[in-house]
Amino acid sequence: MIRWMLLIFVLLVLLNSATGVIRKVGLGSLPGDFTFRLLGREVFLPCASAVLVTVLLFSTIKLLAWLF
Repeated sequence: MIRWMLLIFVLLVLLNSATGVIRKVGLGSLPGDFTFRLLGREVFLPCASAVLVTVLLFSTIKLLAWLF
């Protein structure tokens, strides 16, 4: 249980630190990506971008597995 909580914490920290890079690439402006203010901080939830990246990675892995 503690490992899962630690993993989720680390992933959230990485996601929060990569927000600037995500926006420069253009993934933060898709419909379904949410940005809101909470306690004076800007919170960014890239739901649509995460789905898009997952589909692209899955397709790439399947293509590579099919080729080799």
